[in-house]
Amino acid sequence: MPASRAPERGRELVDLPGGAFRMGSDDHYPEEAPSHLVRVGAFAISPTAVTNAEFARFVRRTGYVTVAERPLDPAEFPDAPPENLVPGSMVFTPTSGPVDLRHLSQWWTWTPGASWQAPYGPGSSVKRIPDHPVVHVAHADARAYADWAGLDLPTEAEWEYAARGGLDGAPYTWGEEKRPGGRIMANTWDGPDFPWRHSRESGYLRTAPVGSFPANGFGLHDMAGNVWEWTDDWWTSRHPDDAGSACCAPVDPRGGDVEGSLDPRQPQFRTGRKVIKGGSHLCADSYCLRYRPAARRPQMVDTGMSHVGFRCVRRPGPPGED
Repeated sequence: MPASRAPERGRELVDLPGGAFRMGSDDHYPEEAPSHLVRVGAFAISPTAVTNAEFARFVRRTGYVTVAERPLDPAEFPDAPPENLVPGSMVFTPTSGPVDLRHLSQWWTWTPGASWQAPYGPGSSVKRIPDHPVVHVAHADARAYADWAGLDLPTEAEWEYAARGGLDGAPYTWGEEKRPGGRIMANTWDGPDFPWRHSRESGYLRTAPVGSFPANGFGLHDMAGNVWEWTDDWWTSRHPDDAGSACCAPVDPRGGDVEGSLDPRQPQFRTGRKVIKGGSHLCADSYCLRYRPAARRPQMVDTGMSHVGFRCVRRPGPPGED
């Protein structure tokens, strides 16, 4: 697949021709259904997630301060204790043994001082992992980077089209089998004992350097596992119905709106949620079989975590125009 140059950074992108594909899945989680035909136009996409080194360059040149590095506004969190109104982010913390998997608060810890520069909290640093994907980035942080680079964030449809690598309908980015020939194809949780015991069969407990696992058919790495990736679409609890024929398939669809993206189970939170895609190093088959192109999850736009990153796209025409 030919590569082209992105303005301002000299970043090579992979040109994709676009076309029709079947988005979603009827075989896994309910939010992925129904499977439906869509079309996307031509665009170019980064072959990997944005790395710590690339994000550091952006910060050096702009002085940008991420959401996780800014103090919280007490007016927005009136019930929060003062000690929580400091810069920080959510960090994955393995448990000491088996836990009830319905309560993810048992393995996520609000960590003051955690940010893209200190991904595990105070004392940690990205200087030793410059080629790992940047994490602890909120949607606004990803958007700021994309704007600086003269690029954009992908729509959910673009992201899924790219992740499929030309294998329309296959459950994984590489095909039908989870481990073809026994080969590990993505950085996911090894073993059944999430979130406490990890076999490290893949060689990684947390993030891996980008490109450590095989590329898909479009030459794109880590479209499954390693880190979840932001898209620019508002969350919807399900996909629209299939149009029924190729002539009527939506072209370059965009999902939902901010109001519809709010979590009805937490009406006290009025923060919109965007779609994240691809799964992460924390995806365990026993808990979260979401390292698949159809998989999707909601993420509050103001919340970065230690397993969420992003990659950028460029469409024909000025950045930001869809």
